[in-house]
Amino acid sequence: MDIFISDKRLRKVAHDDAACRRRYGVDMAKKLSLRLASLKAAESLADFWPPKSGPERCHELKGELKGTFSVDLNQPYRLLFKPTSKPGGDEAEEQQRWKSITSIDILAIEDTHG
Repeated sequence: MDIFISDKRLRKVAHDDAACRRRYGVDMAKKLSLRLASLKAAESLADFWPPKSGPERCHELKGELKGTFSVDLNQPYRLLFKPTSKPGGDEAEEQQRWKSITSIDILAIEDTHG
């Protein structure tokens, strides 16, 4: 999967291990590196199907954040991203929608529950 990071500060953290460790700590830096590697290695978001399974627990958010996806980092933090283009398929065929997502833009690392 293609991964883009628009935010300059987040891009630096994602590509510089030392900067990531300074900002988020060793454990979070390792987890972020694992999640980015998993996303990059995936053919599409469907590789993380079914939602909320596996160590990543990838799922689409609801409400105001609908269309944004989340994967677990260290509790309570999540890596948030959106597809770079509108997913194909209709909402009834969620798995097909996920399969059509082959490029994402990383938005933030945050606690979505707080």
